Amino acid sequence: MHEARDLLTPAAFEGVVATVRDNNPGMARRTAERVTEEGLKLVAAAAKFPEVNVRPSRLVDEGWHALILHTAVYAELCGRLGHFVHHHPDPPGGTAAGSDPDAFVRTVAVIEEAGFSADEDLWRGPSATRAEADGLDEGLAGGPDGGLVGAAAGPRRKPRPSSPGGCGTTSCGSSCGSSCGSGGGGCGGGGGGD
Repeated sequence: MHEARDLLTPAAFEGVVATVRDNNPGMARRTAERVTEEGLKLVAAAAKFPEVNVRPSRLVDEGWHALILHTAVYAELCGRLGHFVHHHPDPPGGTAAGSDPDAFVRTVAVIEEAGFSADEDLWRGPSATRAEADGLDEGLAGGPDGGLVGAAAGPRRKPRPSSPGGCGTTSCGSSCGSSCGSGGGGCGGGGGGD
């Protein structure tokens, strides 16, 4: 099995972890590291198997979003992986809950097929309660409503198919979709991210 941390330099990994924690006040460092690792695994799996419809849980979405915010790091990573995994926000009004009940099982299988071991605690489904979050890590939950904080607490929409010219992969069913384009860090294939 591969180690997701090896996909980034230690400094880049630490930067993404810091962004996850900044977006989720009160999240324990180890939880932010796990969330970042799963986000990296998701991107690696989506790049390796662009024809497979994958999507992250809300927690893993936090890691992917934080990674995307580090644009140079993300572009370089996707270039090394051979496909740029684009992020496409969904149109407002839908909900991902129940739209594809097998999505997380399929995504975990693709992550494992890509050579990683999935952290199944972070792949529970489109939402996590305070009790579930507290069971993972004391610092995982803590929003005013007792649930997740940051982007993980917001409403989620159903995925949107990739834009014309994309590879057709829809990733990130918790709040977004993605498509892959071949080539380096450019925008080959689908449209730009958010």
